[in-house]
Amino acid sequence: MGFPIIGETLQYMKVSPSIDIPSFFRQRLKRYGPMFKTCLAGQPMVVSLDPEFNRFIFQQEGKLFRLWYPQTTNTIFGKKSMTTFTGPVHKFFRSFASNFFGHEVLKESLIRELEDAMKQGFAAWAAKPSVEVKDAIGEMIFDLAAKKIVGIGPEESKGLRKNFEDFFKVVLCFPIYFPGTTFYKCMKGKRNVAKKLTQLLKHRLSTPEKKHGDLIDHLVEELQSEKPLIDENFAINALSGLLFGSFVTISGTLTVGLKLLKGNPEVVEALKEEHEAILKKREDRNSGITWEEYKSMTFTTQVMNEITRISNIAPGIFRKTLTDVQVNGYTIPAGWLVMISPMVGHLNPTLFEDPLKFNPWRWTDKEKQKIQQRNWMPFGDGIRLCLGAEFAKLFISLFLQVLVPNYRWIEIKGGEVARVGEMVIPDGYHIQLVPMT
Repeated sequence: MGFPIIGETLQYMKVSPSIDIPSFFRQRLKRYGPMFKTCLAGQPMVVSLDPEFNRFIFQQEGKLFRLWYPQTTNTIFGKKSMTTFTGPVHKFFRSFASNFFGHEVLKESLIRELEDAMKQGFAAWAAKPSVEVKDAIGEMIFDLAAKKIVGIGPEESKGLRKNFEDFFKVVLCFPIYFPGTTFYKCMKGKRNVAKKLTQLLKHRLSTPEKKHGDLIDHLVEELQSEKPLIDENFAINALSGLLFGSFVTISGTLTVGLKLLKGNPEVVEALKEEHEAILKKREDRNSGITWEEYKSMTFTTQVMNEITRISNIAPGIFRKTLTDVQVNGYTIPAGWLVMISPMVGHLNPTLFEDPLKFNPWRWTDKEKQKIQQRNWMPFGDGIRLCLGAEFAKLFISLFLQVLVPNYRWIEIKGGEVARVGEMVIPDGYHIQLVPMT
């Protein structure tokens, strides 16, 4: 369990200069096996690196386990947020979020809006001598998300996005509120976000008859109903969570994806061939992509699977035991935190052959695919499957199909990946985007 209070936090936060399993997990996996107890940021917890037990945890949502996060994370996103409610409120939130992330919205309108945003974004990138990929992708996604979720334009959304940048770093850090600390920066960002969203919500509540076609419309309708399920604090935290979730993991995932593609030209060529085959079937080559075309992108889906398997952006998925849980002869006490690490499963050579090799063709073998799909969980699993899972898959697939056939990129600097709990790119990834002639 490490030292008093700080536990093993310092070992956990040690930089591993590789995309492989960090030394913190590797050493304990070798010594204790796929499950062990530890103490991180002052919280006792069990870490599960066991895919079978991870699936069991997801299946027992609401029975043996419930969604939970470390203390600092709950502080940042608010005690009244989607992480701490179940039942009717959870159902309301998923229904509310489906107005942006839902299958029908993606199919009927967002697919075209995403394609247009990407075309405009790549043209803007190509006009610059270089761009930092993660920041540029984050801006592309967040501009669209901010418009659809809270109805603000690019100028306002730029300032809002900056306040979210340190949020991931706070997941397992100490809540030391002192200038210069990560927690202090995150709390400052939280206040700025809350202030902006509160102003927007107050204005909308004062003019409920005026509709803007964004998600705030739905919150206003619920808040002014006879028996609202939520209050204004929940609404602010929900909007903040959706805005954060819309861009933070996708931008990092695709940054790693571009780096992997740069080192694997045969994958790039296969993506181009699939794109050209789609264009040949169109009556008008310049028409926008259809949902049917998206669903036909077999190889693009394999590339998306492989990018998300290797990148593993998030530090982990957290649950809390509702009662004593028996597993493999041991007891996880009621009230303990459990951290699930899909990353270790994704990089396990017994589950994925040669796991550090970027090989989209591994997803073509039907027999192996069954095992791989069973152990591939970048979006979690069960009833708490990531709300933005389908959105993320669509965004990554469209990004590849719009970018790869029309542009090439020249590496300027950076691109090296490390892990410090979550995956980081210390020096960024700077490229020059060049249109195909």
